[in-house]
Amino acid sequence: MPASPNILVILTDQQTHAAIGAHGNPHLHTPHMDSLVRSGLSFTNSYCAAPVCGPSRGSLLSGRLPHSTGVEVNGPAVQPGITTMGQHFRQAGYRPYYSGKLHLGPSPAQGIEEVGGQQGFEYLCDEHPEGIPPQLGTDTDPIWTDHAVEFLQSQGRCDAESEDPFLLVASLHNPHDICYWVMEWHHIVDVPVDSDLPPLPANFQPFPDEPEFVGLCRHRTEYGPEMSWTHDWDETDWRRYLYVYDRLTERVDEQIGRLLGALEERGLADDTLVVLTSDHGEGVAAHQWVTKLMLWEEVAKVPFVLRLPGVVPVGRVDSTHLVSGLDLLPTLCDYAGIAAPSPLDGHSLRPVIENPHLPGRDSVVTELQAFMDDETKKGRMLRTARYKYIAFSYGQRPEMLFDLATDPGETNNLAYNAAYQDVLTEHRQLLTKEVEQTADPFVMPT
Repeated sequence: MPASPNILVILTDQQTHAAIGAHGNPHLHTPHMDSLVRSGLSFTNSYCAAPVCGPSRGSLLSGRLPHSTGVEVNGPAVQPGITTMGQHFRQAGYRPYYSGKLHLGPSPAQGIEEVGGQQGFEYLCDEHPEGIPPQLGTDTDPIWTDHAVEFLQSQGRCDAESEDPFLLVASLHNPHDICYWVMEWHHIVDVPVDSDLPPLPANFQPFPDEPEFVGLCRHRTEYGPEMSWTHDWDETDWRRYLYVYDRLTERVDEQIGRLLGALEERGLADDTLVVLTSDHGEGVAAHQWVTKLMLWEEVAKVPFVLRLPGVVPVGRVDSTHLVSGLDLLPTLCDYAGIAAPSPLDGHSLRPVIENPHLPGRDSVVTELQAFMDDETKKGRMLRTARYKYIAFSYGQRPEMLFDLATDPGETNNLAYNAAYQDVLTEHRQLLTKEVEQTADPFVMPT
């Protein structure tokens, strides 16, 4: 491995952790993502910093929690004064490039070296290519991949003394197109009448007495309105939705295959750290939920796969350590041999990759700002080794506690079970400490 390897970050949009064949999903075909899992290391307990695009992306690029970046809902850019990935790697001697969806502030145009208002990435193409509808990854992903592949094909090997190593973020859109299919853009994917539809998940039914906050989110019609389109669905509709989501995931896998192929063709694969992750997951019918903006496992849990031949173990699945999207930036810095920016809310994963007996994080936090027009309505998730605690700042029954060891589908809320009051108190205290230490404006339920 060179002292400073090239880095390729492949970022998908709205891909739940289970949406990879090699993660045990028999209903979709993802040979290229499977190859990364089998030739690298995959974390099974990896969570996004926020279950919606902009806030999560701001955290992926900065290693800071959403309330610290100033990006708690879609729309804003990372606030000035926060060091971002492109800026930091440029200062360290890397050549940072970006192709695809950013979704932070004004759309970057080709050649503009700004992200979050600071010098950083050089953009290989416009975020919204001329003449192409901006919504659909089916249209944009091949174009963004074209530019990323062209860039990779132009690069020399890492041992060429004349070139500094590159950092390329290839940020693809799918399977995000599921948002529009749910809202009746059914032309995106044709579902044949005789299709073998996937089964509904075991946790398909919402549990009784869910928090009032969750019910409010089921009826949003502005910010994240997709749930409101599902109220009349029958079980066949839900299974058709799962079929479509699988096909959209396969579409992004094709583009990932092109990126990996370009590395191989150019002789860069052995000298390049590849990381695959996503900004957030997808409801995939758990609790009758579609798309995002909630703290269910399926929405909050995302892939996090690393490959670097000779350095990252081959074929290892880590189901022990807790991982956050906040950990991406410090992990990249660690493998690049550069100091991470400070302050950070994330931690490098390299120590637990090299020594899996290390304990790693005690907990991981995910933030939710569920309504754009009411910043007081927030949610927080705190995951520990065995339990998951969710708290909402508004509504009746504002807490949920799940024993993920015995209830991975989150079907039995233990927060109001007298036998678990000590566990509940412990997790309340852990989240309260996180809120205080990070100056989080979240108001704990009383």
